Amino acid sequence: MRLCRTSALLLALLFTFSCKRPGSLASGEIMYVSAPNANLRDHVSTVYNRVGTLKNGERVEVLEHQKRFVRIRNAAKTEGWVELRALVPAETFTQFEQLARDNAATPIQGHALTRVELNMHVAPGRETDTLYQLAENSKVELLKRATTGRATPEEIAAKKTAAIAKAAGEQAKLSPKKKTTKPAKTEPPAAPAPAAPVAQPTPAPAQTEDAKPKPMDDWWLVRDQQGRAGWVLARMVDLDIPLDVVQYAEGQRIQAAFVLNTVQDGDKAVPQYLVLMNENKDGIPFDFNQVRVFTWNLKRHRYETAYREHFIIGYFPARVSTEDFGKEGAMPVFTIRKQNADGSLGERKYRVIGNIVRPVLSPGEQPQHAAHSPGETKKQGQSRAKGSPQRKHKH
Repeated sequence: MRLCRTSALLLALLFTFSCKRPGSLASGEIMYVSAPNANLRDHVSTVYNRVGTLKNGERVEVLEHQKRFVRIRNAAKTEGWVELRALVPAETFTQFEQLARDNAATPIQGHALTRVELNMHVAPGRETDTLYQLAENSKVELLKRATTGRATPEEIAAKKTAAIAKAAGEQAKLSPKKKTTKPAKTEPPAAPAPAAPVAQPTPAPAQTEDAKPKPMDDWWLVRDQQGRAGWVLARMVDLDIPLDVVQYAEGQRIQAAFVLNTVQDGDKAVPQYLVLMNENKDGIPFDFNQVRVFTWNLKRHRYETAYREHFIIGYFPARVSTEDFGKEGAMPVFTIRKQNADGSLGERKYRVIGNIVRPVLSPGEQPQHAAHSPGETKKQGQSRAKGSPQRKHKH
Protein backbone atom coordinates (compact mmCIF):
# COMPACT_ATOMS: atom_id res chain seq x y z
CA MET A 1 0.00 0.00 0.00
CA ARG A 2 2.85 2.41 0.91
CA LEU A 3 4.60 1.58 -2.40
CA CYS A 4 1.44 2.36 -4.38
CA ARG A 5 1.06 5.75 -2.67
CA THR A 6 4.69 6.60 -3.40
CA SER A 7 4.30 5.64 -7.07
CA ALA A 8 1.15 7.71 -7.39
CA LEU A 9 2.89 10.73 -5.85
CA LEU A 10 5.85 10.40 -8.24
CA LEU A 11 3.50 10.13 -11.24
CA ALA A 12 1.66 13.27 -10.13
CA LEU A 13 4.89 15.21 -9.77
CA LEU A 14 6.12 14.05 -13.18
CA PHE A 15 2.82 15.08 -14.76
CA THR A 16 2.99 18.52 -13.11
CA PHE A 17 6.55 19.27 -14.26
CA SER A 18 5.92 17.95 -17.78
CA CYS A 19 2.89 20.20 -18.24
CA LYS A 20 4.59 23.41 -17.06
CA ARG A 21 7.29 24.56 -19.44
CA PRO A 22 10.17 26.60 -18.05
CA GLY A 23 9.39 30.31 -18.29
CA SER A 24 5.71 29.76 -19.24
CA LEU A 25 2.72 31.32 -17.51
CA ALA A 26 1.23 29.68 -14.47
CA SER A 27 -2.35 29.75 -13.24
CA GLY A 28 -2.81 32.55 -10.70
CA GLU A 29 0.06 34.65 -12.09
CA ILE A 30 -0.50 38.43 -12.00
CA MET A 31 0.01 40.50 -15.16
CA TYR A 32 -0.70 44.08 -16.28
CA VAL A 33 -2.24 45.54 -19.43
CA SER A 34 0.35 47.42 -21.52
CA ALA A 35 -1.89 48.17 -24.52
CA PRO A 36 -4.00 51.39 -24.62
CA ASN A 37 -7.00 49.06 -24.35
CA ALA A 38 -7.67 45.41 -25.20
CA ASN A 39 -10.80 43.43 -25.99
CA LEU A 40 -11.77 40.61 -23.67
CA ARG A 41 -13.11 37.67 -25.73
CA ASP A 42 -15.47 34.90 -24.74
CA HIS A 43 -13.30 32.36 -26.60
CA VAL A 44 -10.26 32.15 -28.88
CA SER A 45 -11.52 32.37 -32.43
CA THR A 46 -11.61 34.67 -35.45
CA VAL A 47 -15.27 35.34 -34.63
CA TYR A 48 -15.91 36.06 -30.96
CA ASN A 49 -18.10 38.02 -28.58
CA ARG A 50 -16.57 40.86 -26.60
CA VAL A 51 -17.24 40.39 -22.92
CA GLY A 52 -15.29 43.40 -21.70
CA THR A 53 -12.49 45.90 -22.29
CA LEU A 54 -9.19 46.12 -20.44
CA LYS A 55 -7.54 49.49 -19.80
CA ASN A 56 -3.86 50.43 -19.83
CA GLY A 57 -2.16 49.57 -16.53
CA GLU A 58 -5.01 47.32 -15.31
CA ARG A 59 -4.10 44.36 -13.08
CA VAL A 60 -5.34 40.91 -14.16
CA GLU A 61 -4.99 37.33 -12.95
CA VAL A 62 -4.03 34.54 -15.38
CA LEU A 63 -6.35 31.51 -15.34
CA GLU A 64 -4.98 29.53 -18.30
CA HIS A 65 -3.15 30.09 -21.58
CA GLN A 66 -3.13 28.75 -25.13
CA LYS A 67 -0.05 29.78 -27.11
CA ARG A 68 -0.57 33.50 -27.82
CA PHE A 69 -3.79 33.96 -25.82
CA VAL A 70 -4.47 33.84 -22.09
CA ARG A 71 -7.70 33.61 -20.13
CA ILE A 72 -7.72 36.17 -17.34
CA ARG A 73 -9.88 37.59 -14.57
CA ASN A 74 -9.82 41.33 -13.82
CA ALA A 75 -10.69 43.25 -10.64
CA ALA A 76 -14.37 43.35 -11.68
CA LYS A 77 -14.34 39.49 -11.75
CA THR A 78 -14.90 39.50 -15.51
CA GLU A 79 -13.25 36.53 -17.23
CA GLY A 80 -12.22 36.21 -20.85
CA TRP A 81 -9.41 35.68 -23.34
CA VAL A 82 -6.92 38.36 -24.37
CA GLU A 83 -3.80 38.41 -26.54
CA LEU A 84 -0.62 37.77 -24.58
CA ARG A 85 1.20 40.63 -26.34
CA ALA A 86 -1.19 43.10 -24.66
CA LEU A 87 0.12 42.11 -21.20
CA VAL A 88 3.40 42.42 -19.29
CA PRO A 89 4.53 40.46 -16.22
CA ALA A 90 4.27 41.78 -12.68
CA GLU A 91 8.06 42.21 -12.66
CA THR A 92 7.73 45.07 -15.16
CA PHE A 93 5.07 46.74 -13.00
CA THR A 94 7.40 46.45 -9.97
CA GLN A 95 10.24 48.10 -11.91
CA PHE A 96 8.02 51.07 -12.78
CA GLU A 97 6.92 51.38 -9.15
CA GLN A 98 10.56 51.40 -8.04
CA LEU A 99 11.44 54.01 -10.69
CA ALA A 100 8.72 56.32 -9.33
CA ARG A 101 9.87 55.83 -5.73
CA ASP A 102 13.54 56.45 -6.57
CA ASN A 103 12.72 59.75 -8.27
CA ALA A 104 10.04 61.08 -5.94
CA ALA A 105 12.40 63.85 -4.77
CA THR A 106 14.21 64.47 -8.08
CA PRO A 107 14.13 68.22 -8.93
CA ILE A 108 11.77 69.11 -11.78
CA GLN A 109 13.60 70.57 -14.80
CA GLY A 110 10.49 71.80 -16.59
CA HIS A 111 6.89 71.08 -17.50
CA ALA A 112 6.03 69.71 -20.93
CA LEU A 113 3.25 68.44 -23.19
CA THR A 114 3.40 65.25 -25.27
CA ARG A 115 3.15 65.70 -29.02
CA VAL A 116 1.62 62.27 -29.70
CA GLU A 117 0.58 59.14 -27.83
CA LEU A 118 3.73 57.85 -26.13
CA ASN A 119 4.93 54.67 -24.45
CA MET A 120 6.63 55.08 -21.08
CA HIS A 121 9.76 52.90 -20.91
CA VAL A 122 11.30 51.45 -17.77
CA ALA A 123 14.78 52.50 -19.00
CA PRO A 124 16.11 54.69 -21.85
CA GLY A 125 15.98 52.79 -25.15
CA ARG A 126 13.40 51.91 -27.77
CA GLU A 127 13.72 48.18 -27.08
CA THR A 128 13.22 48.41 -23.30
CA ASP A 129 10.06 47.24 -21.52
CA THR A 130 6.95 49.44 -21.59
CA LEU A 131 3.76 49.49 -19.56
CA TYR A 132 1.98 52.85 -19.32
CA GLN A 133 0.94 55.03 -22.23
CA LEU A 134 0.55 58.79 -22.35
CA ALA A 135 -2.19 60.35 -24.45
CA GLU A 136 -1.47 63.21 -26.84
CA ASN A 137 -1.13 66.60 -25.05
CA SER A 138 -0.58 64.93 -21.67
CA LYS A 139 1.09 67.15 -19.07
CA VAL A 140 4.33 65.74 -17.67
CA GLU A 141 7.18 66.86 -15.42
CA LEU A 142 10.73 66.55 -16.78
CA LEU A 143 13.14 64.96 -14.30
CA LYS A 144 16.27 63.55 -15.96
CA ARG A 145 17.85 63.40 -19.42
CA ALA A 146 19.72 60.48 -20.96
CA THR A 147 21.09 59.58 -24.39
CA THR A 148 21.36 56.12 -25.99
CA GLY A 149 22.19 54.53 -29.31
CA ARG A 150 19.11 54.05 -31.46
CA ALA A 151 17.90 50.45 -31.75
CA THR A 152 16.91 49.29 -35.23
CA PRO A 153 13.30 48.19 -35.92
CA GLU A 154 14.62 44.63 -36.35
CA GLU A 155 16.23 44.68 -32.88
CA ILE A 156 13.03 46.00 -31.30
CA ALA A 157 10.84 43.39 -33.06
CA ALA A 158 13.23 40.56 -32.15
CA LYS A 159 13.15 41.45 -28.45
CA LYS A 160 9.35 41.69 -28.38
CA THR A 161 9.01 38.35 -30.19
CA ALA A 162 11.43 36.68 -27.79
CA ALA A 163 9.57 38.07 -24.75
CA ILE A 164 6.20 36.79 -26.02
CA ALA A 165 7.69 33.39 -26.88
CA LYS A 166 9.25 33.12 -23.41
CA ALA A 167 5.97 33.96 -21.69
CA ALA A 168 4.16 31.37 -23.84
CA GLY A 169 6.80 28.76 -22.98
CA GLU A 170 8.08 28.52 -26.54
CA GLN A 171 11.61 28.53 -27.87
CA ALA A 172 12.45 31.87 -29.49
CA LYS A 173 13.32 31.40 -33.14
CA LEU A 174 16.57 32.93 -34.18
CA SER A 175 16.81 34.46 -37.64
CA PRO A 176 18.90 32.22 -39.91
CA LYS A 177 22.43 33.29 -40.59
CA LYS A 178 23.22 34.32 -44.10
CA LYS A 179 25.44 31.89 -45.92
CA THR A 180 28.72 33.31 -47.07
CA THR A 181 30.49 31.79 -50.04
CA LYS A 182 34.23 31.62 -49.73
CA PRO A 183 36.18 32.55 -52.86
CA ALA A 184 37.85 29.61 -54.56
CA LYS A 185 41.58 29.31 -54.07
CA THR A 186 43.60 30.08 -57.15
CA GLU A 187 47.26 29.72 -57.87
CA PRO A 188 49.16 33.01 -57.76
CA PRO A 189 50.18 34.23 -61.22
CA ALA A 190 53.80 33.99 -62.30
CA ALA A 191 55.90 36.97 -61.30
CA PRO A 192 56.35 39.42 -64.22
CA ALA A 193 59.74 40.64 -65.37
CA PRO A 194 61.13 43.44 -63.16
CA ALA A 195 60.33 46.96 -64.39
CA ALA A 196 60.99 50.49 -63.25
CA PRO A 197 58.93 51.29 -60.13
CA VAL A 198 55.95 53.56 -60.69
CA ALA A 199 54.49 55.56 -57.81
CA GLN A 200 50.89 54.57 -57.22
CA PRO A 201 48.41 56.75 -55.30
CA THR A 202 47.41 55.35 -51.93
CA PRO A 203 43.75 54.28 -52.11
CA ALA A 204 41.40 55.87 -49.60
CA PRO A 205 40.29 53.47 -46.86
CA ALA A 206 36.93 51.91 -47.58
CA GLN A 207 34.05 53.21 -45.44
CA THR A 208 32.91 50.23 -43.40
CA GLU A 209 29.48 49.94 -41.86
CA ASP A 210 30.96 49.84 -38.35
CA ALA A 211 32.78 53.13 -38.95
CA LYS A 212 29.55 55.02 -39.56
CA PRO A 213 28.29 56.92 -36.51
CA LYS A 214 25.28 55.20 -34.97
CA PRO A 215 22.14 57.33 -34.70
CA MET A 216 21.42 58.51 -31.16
CA ASP A 217 18.25 59.23 -29.20
CA ASP A 218 17.68 61.67 -26.34
CA TRP A 219 15.32 60.54 -23.57
CA TRP A 220 13.50 62.27 -20.73
CA LEU A 221 12.49 60.65 -17.48
CA VAL A 222 9.01 62.11 -16.94
CA ARG A 223 6.34 61.94 -14.27
CA ASP A 224 2.69 62.12 -15.30
CA GLN A 225 -0.27 63.53 -13.40
CA GLN A 226 -0.95 60.13 -11.79
CA GLY A 227 2.58 60.12 -10.29
CA ARG A 228 3.85 57.38 -12.63
CA ALA A 229 7.42 57.74 -13.89
CA GLY A 230 8.95 56.46 -17.13
CA TRP A 231 11.33 57.30 -19.97
CA VAL A 232 10.02 58.85 -23.21
CA LEU A 233 11.67 60.07 -26.42
CA ALA A 234 12.75 63.66 -25.86
CA ARG A 235 11.77 64.81 -29.34
CA MET A 236 8.17 63.82 -28.61
CA VAL A 237 7.64 66.33 -25.77
CA ASP A 238 7.55 70.15 -25.90
CA LEU A 239 8.35 72.41 -22.98
CA ASP A 240 5.30 74.32 -21.78
CA ILE A 241 6.67 77.89 -22.02
CA PRO A 242 5.39 81.01 -23.85
CA LEU A 243 6.09 81.36 -27.57
CA ASP A 244 7.46 84.83 -26.78
CA VAL A 245 10.37 83.02 -25.07
CA VAL A 246 10.67 80.10 -27.51
CA GLN A 247 11.16 82.45 -30.47
CA TYR A 248 14.49 83.61 -29.02
CA ALA A 249 16.00 80.10 -28.99
CA GLU A 250 17.96 81.06 -32.17
CA GLY A 251 18.06 77.51 -33.52
CA GLN A 252 19.11 76.01 -30.18
CA ARG A 253 17.15 73.30 -28.36
CA ILE A 254 15.55 74.41 -25.10
CA GLN A 255 16.39 71.65 -22.64
CA ALA A 256 14.91 73.03 -19.42
CA ALA A 257 12.91 76.06 -18.27
CA PHE A 258 12.16 77.46 -14.80
CA VAL A 259 9.98 80.30 -13.58
CA LEU A 260 12.21 82.63 -11.53
CA ASN A 261 9.46 84.97 -10.34
CA THR A 262 6.58 87.07 -11.68
CA VAL A 263 6.23 90.80 -12.32
CA GLN A 264 2.97 92.73 -12.42
CA ASP A 265 2.24 94.37 -15.76
CA GLY A 266 -1.11 96.09 -15.44
CA ASP A 267 -3.69 93.51 -14.45
CA LYS A 268 -1.61 90.44 -15.34
CA ALA A 269 1.28 88.66 -13.62
CA VAL A 270 4.05 87.82 -16.12
CA PRO A 271 6.56 85.05 -15.31
CA GLN A 272 10.29 85.58 -15.83
CA TYR A 273 12.35 82.59 -16.92
CA LEU A 274 15.65 80.78 -16.58
CA VAL A 275 16.21 78.77 -19.77
CA LEU A 276 18.92 76.16 -20.41
CA MET A 277 19.77 75.32 -24.03
CA ASN A 278 21.95 73.00 -26.08
CA GLU A 279 22.70 72.28 -29.71
CA ASN A 280 19.68 71.07 -31.66
CA LYS A 281 20.70 67.42 -31.99
CA ASP A 282 20.54 64.15 -30.06
CA GLY A 283 23.45 62.34 -28.46
CA ILE A 284 25.32 65.26 -26.82
CA PRO A 285 27.01 63.89 -23.66
CA PHE A 286 26.21 66.96 -21.51
CA ASP A 287 22.78 68.44 -20.79
CA PHE A 288 23.20 72.10 -21.78
CA ASN A 289 25.82 74.57 -23.03
CA GLN A 290 23.98 77.89 -22.69
CA VAL A 291 22.22 79.74 -19.86
CA ARG A 292 19.76 82.55 -20.56
CA VAL A 293 17.55 84.63 -18.29
CA PHE A 294 14.49 86.31 -19.78
CA THR A 295 13.00 89.28 -17.91
CA TRP A 296 9.90 91.29 -18.78
CA ASN A 297 10.30 94.90 -19.94
CA LEU A 298 7.42 96.80 -18.33
CA LYS A 299 7.74 99.76 -20.73
CA ARG A 300 7.91 97.78 -23.97
CA HIS A 301 5.74 94.90 -22.70
CA ARG A 302 8.03 92.19 -24.04
CA TYR A 303 10.69 89.69 -22.98
CA GLU A 304 14.37 90.65 -23.11
CA THR A 305 17.54 88.67 -22.51
CA ALA A 306 18.88 89.92 -19.18
CA TYR A 307 21.72 87.39 -19.00
CA ARG A 308 23.45 85.03 -21.40
CA GLU A 309 26.26 82.55 -20.81
CA HIS A 310 27.58 80.55 -23.77
CA PHE A 311 29.79 77.52 -24.36
CA ILE A 312 29.72 75.80 -20.99
CA ILE A 313 29.39 72.10 -20.15
CA GLY A 314 26.33 71.90 -17.91
CA TYR A 315 24.54 69.02 -16.21
CA PHE A 316 21.15 68.61 -14.56
CA PRO A 317 19.70 69.14 -12.07
CA ALA A 318 19.39 72.93 -11.95
CA ARG A 319 17.46 74.55 -9.11
CA VAL A 320 15.50 77.78 -8.62
CA SER A 321 14.49 79.31 -5.29
CA THR A 322 14.19 82.60 -3.39
CA GLU A 323 16.85 83.77 -0.92
CA ASP A 324 16.92 86.58 1.63
CA PHE A 325 19.90 88.95 1.18
CA GLY A 326 19.27 91.06 4.30
CA LYS A 327 18.92 94.78 3.55
CA GLU A 328 18.67 94.06 -0.18
CA GLY A 329 15.64 91.90 0.44
CA ALA A 330 14.52 88.57 -0.98
CA MET A 331 15.60 87.80 -4.53
CA PRO A 332 15.21 84.87 -6.93
CA VAL A 333 18.33 82.70 -7.18
CA PHE A 334 19.25 79.79 -9.41
CA THR A 335 21.97 77.17 -9.17
CA ILE A 336 23.47 75.27 -12.10
CA ARG A 337 26.09 72.53 -12.30
CA LYS A 338 28.89 72.93 -14.84
CA GLN A 339 32.27 71.43 -15.53
CA ASN A 340 35.39 73.36 -14.49
CA ALA A 341 38.51 73.76 -16.57
CA ASP A 342 40.27 71.12 -14.43
CA GLY A 343 37.56 68.55 -15.22
CA SER A 344 35.80 68.72 -11.87
CA LEU A 345 32.09 69.45 -11.53
CA GLY A 346 30.98 72.46 -9.51
CA GLU A 347 27.83 74.37 -8.63
CA ARG A 348 27.36 78.06 -9.49
CA LYS A 349 24.74 80.23 -7.81
CA TYR A 350 23.32 83.42 -9.35
CA ARG A 351 20.83 86.00 -8.12
CA VAL A 352 18.44 88.11 -10.16
CA ILE A 353 18.41 91.80 -9.18
CA GLY A 354 15.61 93.31 -11.24
CA ASN A 355 16.84 92.71 -14.76
CA ILE A 356 20.48 92.13 -13.77
CA VAL A 357 22.03 88.74 -12.97
CA ARG A 358 25.05 88.45 -10.68
CA PRO A 359 26.98 85.41 -9.37
CA VAL A 360 26.74 84.68 -5.64
CA LEU A 361 30.04 83.69 -4.01
CA SER A 362 30.49 82.35 -0.51
CA PRO A 363 32.93 84.24 1.79
CA GLY A 364 36.47 83.51 0.59
CA GLU A 365 35.26 81.64 -2.50
CA GLN A 366 37.20 82.32 -5.69
CA PRO A 367 35.47 82.14 -9.08
CA GLN A 368 36.53 79.10 -11.09
CA HIS A 369 37.15 78.96 -14.82
CA ALA A 370 34.55 76.86 -16.58
CA ALA A 371 35.40 74.27 -19.22
CA HIS A 372 34.49 75.22 -22.77
CA SER A 373 32.02 73.15 -24.75
CA PRO A 374 33.16 71.89 -28.17
CA GLY A 375 31.07 74.51 -29.99
CA GLU A 376 33.22 77.40 -28.79
CA THR A 377 35.78 78.81 -31.21
CA LYS A 378 39.30 79.67 -30.10
CA LYS A 379 38.71 83.39 -30.56
CA GLN A 380 35.54 83.31 -28.47
CA GLY A 381 37.30 81.34 -25.76
CA GLN A 382 40.15 83.83 -25.53
CA SER A 383 37.70 86.74 -25.36
CA ARG A 384 35.74 85.09 -22.57
CA ALA A 385 38.88 84.14 -20.64
CA LYS A 386 39.83 87.83 -20.43
CA GLY A 387 36.69 88.43 -18.41
CA SER A 388 34.74 90.46 -20.96
CA PRO A 389 31.51 91.62 -19.28
CA GLN A 390 28.17 90.16 -20.23
CA ARG A 391 26.02 92.68 -22.00
CA LYS A 392 22.30 92.91 -21.85
CA HIS A 393 20.65 91.76 -25.08
CA LYS A 394 17.40 93.25 -26.27
CA HIS A 395 15.02 91.84 -28.82
